[in-house]
Amino acid sequence: MAQATVSFAVLGSLEVRVGERRLRLGGSVLPRVLTTLLLSPGQMLPVARLVEAVWGENPPSTAAHQVRKAIGDLRQRIPGGSAVIVTDGPGYRADIPPGELDISLFSLRLQRAREALGARMTAEAAEQLRTALDLWRGPAPDAESSGPLIAAGYAVLEERRLAAVGQLVDLRLDLGEHQELVGDLMELVAKHPLRESFRGQLMLALYRSGRQAEALGEYTALREILVEELGVDPGRQLGSLYEAMLHGRPELQAAPRTAGHEKPSGPEPVAPDEYTAPCTLPHDLTGYAGRERELELLLGTADDTRRLRIVAVDGMGGSGKTSLVVRAAHRLADAYPDGRLHTDLRGFSPSQEPRDPGIVIAALLRTLGVPDERIPEDLDGRVALWRSTLSGRRVLLVLDNAADAAQVRPLLPASAGCLVLITSRSRMSELDGSESVSLDVLPPADSLALLRAALGEERARTESAEMERLAELCGHLPLALCVAAARLRSRARWTVRYLVDRLADESRRLDELRSGDRSVEATLRLSYQAMGVEHRTMLRLLAIHPGTDFDVPAAAALLGLERADAEDVLEQFLDVHLLEQYEMDRYAFHDLVRRFARRLPTEGDETAAFARLLDHGLAVTDEACRVLFPSRGADPLRGSPSAAPPAVMTPKQAAAVFDREHSTLLALVRQAVAEEGFDEQAVPLARNLVFYLDMRSYLPQYEKTAALAATAARRLNNLPALRNCLNNLSVAQWKAGRFTEGIATVAEALAIAEELDDRRDMAVSLNSLGLLNSSLGRLAAAEECLERAVELFQGSGAGRQEGYAHSNLSSVYSYLGRHQDAAAAAERAVQLSCRYGAESEGVTALTDLAIAQLSLNETAQAHATISRALSLGDERRTPEDLALAFAVASDIHQRLGDHRRSTDCAERSLELIRSEGTAIRRPAVENILGNVHGRRGSHYRALALHRDAYRHAQVIGFRVEAAHALRGLATAEAALGDAEAARVHREQADELCTRMGIPFDRYAA
Repeated sequence: MAQATVSFAVLGSLEVRVGERRLRLGGSVLPRVLTTLLLSPGQMLPVARLVEAVWGENPPSTAAHQVRKAIGDLRQRIPGGSAVIVTDGPGYRADIPPGELDISLFSLRLQRAREALGARMTAEAAEQLRTALDLWRGPAPDAESSGPLIAAGYAVLEERRLAAVGQLVDLRLDLGEHQELVGDLMELVAKHPLRESFRGQLMLALYRSGRQAEALGEYTALREILVEELGVDPGRQLGSLYEAMLHGRPELQAAPRTAGHEKPSGPEPVAPDEYTAPCTLPHDLTGYAGRERELELLLGTADDTRRLRIVAVDGMGGSGKTSLVVRAAHRLADAYPDGRLHTDLRGFSPSQEPRDPGIVIAALLRTLGVPDERIPEDLDGRVALWRSTLSGRRVLLVLDNAADAAQVRPLLPASAGCLVLITSRSRMSELDGSESVSLDVLPPADSLALLRAALGEERARTESAEMERLAELCGHLPLALCVAAARLRSRARWTVRYLVDRLADESRRLDELRSGDRSVEATLRLSYQAMGVEHRTMLRLLAIHPGTDFDVPAAAALLGLERADAEDVLEQFLDVHLLEQYEMDRYAFHDLVRRFARRLPTEGDETAAFARLLDHGLAVTDEACRVLFPSRGADPLRGSPSAAPPAVMTPKQAAAVFDREHSTLLALVRQAVAEEGFDEQAVPLARNLVFYLDMRSYLPQYEKTAALAATAARRLNNLPALRNCLNNLSVAQWKAGRFTEGIATVAEALAIAEELDDRRDMAVSLNSLGLLNSSLGRLAAAEECLERAVELFQGSGAGRQEGYAHSNLSSVYSYLGRHQDAAAAAERAVQLSCRYGAESEGVTALTDLAIAQLSLNETAQAHATISRALSLGDERRTPEDLALAFAVASDIHQRLGDHRRSTDCAERSLELIRSEGTAIRRPAVENILGNVHGRRGSHYRALALHRDAYRHAQVIGFRVEAAHALRGLATAEAALGDAEAARVHREQADELCTRMGIPFDRYAA
């Protein structure tokens, strides 16, 4: 089934349609972000501009994050959204074909109208303007509904619309349609009474319709308005029109009406002479698709005949350089009547050296009819004859597959009016006076267009999803797409899905992308073989890097070079398109190039290179953790660092390092553990990473990293390291809601700590054990573990961890109804977080304190406490804790009678917990908000929230929150009149509470 076309409209108001269905966006952030991007199609808009568009001059502190989240939501909701809204440097850009965005169509129609006017085709110009104006679906939104910045953008559009309206009226007047225009112009004048141009057009239409008195009356009416409101008279142009009407001047009369489209005046085209220019261009591909922007750039090169134009098209092997240039050359052929020449310079050809420029010139001269006896033997003589032969001629020369600028220079003409199109895998930056067009891989839409052209529309309709996946597996590389399509055409029984499944095997992907004499691997090998031995080794070593991209220091570590030398190597690979660069100082392999490089024979130096990369990762993350987590304990495995430390970081820089590199770091840990021999680097690198992953609540990655670290520590038989790894893993398992697994993990850690007689680490393990037991409703065991942990922490110097234990103990006391003890424990946790520089991590302790205060009916104190928690909260650090704080704040605001703030906090809490929350916090948040809605009288909403809470609590065995959810269900059902269901759920709740030994109180949660 074919994918429905997505179209966008902003002329009047925002509208997104998928086929015939209108896409609902909802809220205000998404529509404003999308509208702002669509009002400037093709332009990069920085995040700050989008923030201003949404919130004006007073954005919230989380505005930038909300904008990025809105971009992610739009990409998910809009089919193909990642290709529609693309990241561009520090901002985003709407990349939409002109036919799918009304503002682009509007501009296109206006341009065609101007071209028709230039050709004196008045009726055609008028029709283009009508079509452009018909795209408007209503008035532009005002500043109150859209915001000042968007309203300003619409104001510009409205001026363009009114200008087009005025131009269309002028054309219709020229075409003699004055009588039909009177009514339209009266309506325009009523809407824009001070716009003199419309008033003048109305006067002229009335005058030509024989209504002179009314025409003169319009002038008088406008003069009265201007004098009364502005104290001025009408402008000189309108005054001249008024005078001409008073005197009945003949030039005001309409010209005779004409039928059809006028032809421009001037001489008929002159018939060409009998000269037949040579043309050696290869045939144009019939299945060509995509690259419309680049093609337009090349087609525009024929406009300037006053100088020699040189355009160099560069790109990686298989990117479609030759196909693009040949297509452009055929389209431009008529503009170059003296010859269209093509020559293959064999810069990258199998088993062949690049062609000598002198030999190439001789062949070109023969093509132009120069006899052999006139061609000099020396290069300088041939260059001089070549340039003199082309003097005064308009010739298009295609120099295909060039090795470098040195090979190309002697072949360049010297005469104005010629066009040279060059293709090469190398950038021709040394070629003075040349223009550059660099080809990346195809955009997804172009990839699908190429496959549709090759495989047919029927296949595109029936296997559309599979074709999208095929394009992805081909890396959107034109050669790979063509090879894949050729294989499908040659095997009638193969479905696209079958080929996709074959390509999914990464180890065989390059083998599958082979058809006849065309092969992606062979094409890439030509670039590889053109390099020296040293650069071949460096390419192979860079491919060891497991990330999607890398920076210069990481490359320097792999290559064993100084930073400046490594950057030179990367730039050389970039120039020959073996690397790509999407932002400053970041480099990446195309997926197929990486797979090619990893298949190359090894030479034994990979182990040392990978060890250097691990050392570099350790040095960078050590510094980032030093800044972000200053009070964490010492690493039992770390000795002196093997790599030079990086520059000192600020907290923002440290967080940015992890934000960018955490996926790569996990891949590094995974590879280090899988290959063995790197355990002493893998364990501390994993430890650094889990601190960050915990902070950001990236739980699946956190658990995976902790498990890998534990595996490596076991192989090392390093008990202190293993104990640390197991403690980290148990926390991940608690956050994931796998309490029983967590207890088994932390029990092993505790046994190791006891064997080593390490009081501090015994306390750490007991704290985790108490937390896990409390979640399972084993409150007596939890209390015992946590009180013992607090005792062991005292005097150990681990004040930060002691604060965590007090916070956890506060929760247990609350569950048991000991609210005074809960408040005291939470107060102690808050004090410790402040004392040890971890105040920003005190959100949980402050939330626990607010809960205890509410249970003690200290609502005002609870309000002050939760306000402090929210002021410290950062949704990028443990967002689930902030979600719980917002839920408690919603309850407090409701008790204080501030229902608007209560609603705002409830919505923010649910947004955080559902998008970024953890299994352990979600039931608690839903139960608190269920109670809030129940007290508000929204019993159906309360019922839904408690049902969700019960379901989520049951999945992970969170018995305390399951009990709260059951009691909440009973309360909501009783309010809705379902007494029997309420009785059953109340009894179930009471039974659970009895088994856990707790009195029931909402803030026992």
